[in-house]
Amino acid sequence: MKFSNLSILALSASIVTARFVEPHEKDQVVINNLAADEELYLIELAPGETQWVTEEEKWEMRRNGQNFMDITATPELGSFKTFKESPKFPKKPVLQKELYPMIKNLSKSSMQANLEKFSSFHTRYYKSDYGKQSSEWLLENVQAVIKEAGADKHGVYAQHFKHSWGQNSVIATVPGKSNSTVVVGAHQDSINLFLPSIFSAPGADDDGSGTVTILEAFRVLLTSKDIIKGKGENTVEFHWYSAEEGGLLGSQAIFSEYEQTGRDVKAMLQQDMTGYVQGTLDAGKKESVGVITDFVDPDLTRYIKEVVTEYCEIPFIETKCGYACSDHASASKAGYPSAFVIESDFADSDKHIHTSDDNIKYLSFDHMLQHARLTLGLVYELAFAKL
Repeated sequence: MKFSNLSILALSASIVTARFVEPHEKDQVVINNLAADEELYLIELAPGETQWVTEEEKWEMRRNGQNFMDITATPELGSFKTFKESPKFPKKPVLQKELYPMIKNLSKSSMQANLEKFSSFHTRYYKSDYGKQSSEWLLENVQAVIKEAGADKHGVYAQHFKHSWGQNSVIATVPGKSNSTVVVGAHQDSINLFLPSIFSAPGADDDGSGTVTILEAFRVLLTSKDIIKGKGENTVEFHWYSAEEGGLLGSQAIFSEYEQTGRDVKAMLQQDMTGYVQGTLDAGKKESVGVITDFVDPDLTRYIKEVVTEYCEIPFIETKCGYACSDHASASKAGYPSAFVIESDFADSDKHIHTSDDNIKYLSFDHMLQHARLTLGLVYELAFAKL
């Protein structure tokens, strides 16, 4: 049967979600209410503002541009907060002598090869077999990076953080002198807003770009003997979250466990969409790194601007994305200082996301390299900082 794009998108409304809502995703008409799931989900629209909704009501909110966290399985996230003295981030970067030689080893071709593979899965929808397979490939790749660096001999490791829906998150851990932890994250899942269980969702930019950007920073980080031998003041973790598109489900599960077990996370940076620059250029603006300024830790965000200024070849631009717009929101809710950077001013970000057309051909690996420089610079500096 032949449907219009609007009809197909509407048909899928009961089973899909999106993080960033684009103009082409709004004002759709549901043509198959029979598919609606009457199970209720607890969502959080803003800090402390919750309501129970059906599956269809969730997707209708997405179509209308409403961000939220699905907190059905993690209603207690943010209720413990038994730690913590707020960390004091450095005024400016200080490890240029060590970092600049490492930055030269960041590879665009490495990111491209990884993204070509990662975006070749039919979809990375978190409830699909493809999503499970892509997560398994990602873990194997991260473990191979560790082994190739010889870091496994010094206690560096990667493993799945398991979830009930099938696609597991991936966590790589680089132990330091203390259990105080610096986290860099990206989400590994993708979604097609038409029919997520059927239609393709290569997710090259959202968030394949962030996934391979932090993977490349991780690879080069492990070329530091001091890092892999645990001489950093702080432990470093790289996270690849499952089910971000489902309402930040994977990151909520992780930070809920961290909060309940008293993990001391000093800083968390989310890299979500790092490859699209054409929208910026078409708007007559200079290529830049978008630094989110709402619902983030102000001191960590200030320090990230210093890192961009020192280690990137392009400037930053301040921008906003609203509540619960990516996985840093889960860390923030747990009481951990978090920040978020994106490829551009939010208004100029990629409009191909959540479709079969979210492809590599629209992306700039030169731009992704700038995000890799930022990631490597931040995590190395903070690994050795007394926070």
